[in-house]
Amino acid sequence: MPYWMRIFYERKEYVINFDRVNAFCYEKNGRVTFWLPDSAIPIVINPQSNLEDYHKVIKYLEKVTDVEVENIHWVKIIDDKNEYIVNLNCISSFCQESNGRISFWLPDGTIPIIINPLSNPDSYQKVLQFVKNTTGYSLS
Repeated sequence: MPYWMRIFYERKEYVINFDRVNAFCYEKNGRVTFWLPDSAIPIVINPQSNLEDYHKVIKYLEKVTDVEVENIHWVKIIDDKNEYIVNLNCISSFCQESNGRISFWLPDGTIPIIINPLSNPDSYQKVLQFVKNTTGYSLS
């Protein structure tokens, strides 16, 4: 069943099916960014200016990342500045570099996500397992 949420952003009201949002970016300053489904339009929720919607988004992220649901594969990836939460089912290509890092691009966007096996070992293994189980190919 779709998870619809009403969000107010930049003097506009959005009603969004959050089950179609494929990626979130949680910044160290507390902002949460996500991209509207089927577009590259970012929505940035700041707890200082929109606390109610911020809590709704955080609650949704806790819900999707705390449980393993069949056919839904969320992964948390932490880099120097941000934490990304991505539904791997929405990724259409993966690239493994010679140094072992895996990269992929967020849907409908130009943001590359790079996973280092040393700094994100759990997420790295989850992506490797997802690629193997989904495609039949092993990244090694």
